[in-house]
Amino acid sequence: MKILVTGASSGIGRDIARKAASRYDELVLVGRNEQRLKELQKELTEKYSVKAEIYVTDLSRYENCVSLFEAHRDVHLLVNNAGFGDVGAFDKTSLEKDIAMINTNIVAMHTLMKLYLGEMKKRNSGHILNTASMAGFYPGPLMATYYATKAYVVSISQAVREELRREGSKVTVSILCPGPVSTGFGKTANVDFHFSYFSVSSDYIADYAMKHLPSFYIIPRIEIKAAKLLSKIISSSVSAAIIYSIQNNKTDKDQTIRQ
Repeated sequence: MKILVTGASSGIGRDIARKAASRYDELVLVGRNEQRLKELQKELTEKYSVKAEIYVTDLSRYENCVSLFEAHRDVHLLVNNAGFGDVGAFDKTSLEKDIAMINTNIVAMHTLMKLYLGEMKKRNSGHILNTASMAGFYPGPLMATYYATKAYVVSISQAVREELRREGSKVTVSILCPGPVSTGFGKTANVDFHFSYFSVSSDYIADYAMKHLPSFYIIPRIEIKAAKLLSKIISSSVSAAIIYSIQNNKTDKDQTIRQ
């Protein structure tokens, strides 16, 4: 069986590829950083004797998503993980970066999910794991675009899950919703979340995700599960005020952060 992982050059994507190497016959490692992908490819092939192919591309471009699908149609597990965020007031952050974020976090995820879902339904087998976030359940002042993109991931995944259930399809969908993760996502932005107790490693997140497939909600740690439940109880205005206070404590408000 083949697994395709986007955003595989670092963080959660890289560690999911590592966890999957002992379970899948073939891996497709997708990302923009060719050197890191080659290093991961070498690591996995030497350690697990698995077939690992790298695919270097920028998924923020729609045509590149289509080309990826055309090159690798026969995928059993799609891990839609590529994405990034930005910190700062909505009117102060770069519009160009916002559009690139929307293209990566939403358009690329949507495109790959739609293309691979159609292929999987023909076989009546397969699984799609979309990397969302706890951000998908809350408004996100000072990271407004990022939170909104993750809300899209949550919403469309919930909708498609119900469509598949109604059709009696054996194809399944999951969303991975971690809280703070100790990856370059935060370090690149010099972010201090001020709740480091909740932060866990990307290795832990990846291991948890692979062990809990094909559950729909994959939410590591009981505290983060509680945060999801809390999002249904408190009003959006209260949520926004709390998130603002958290985000306002970040030490650098004009940096790109990748998951």
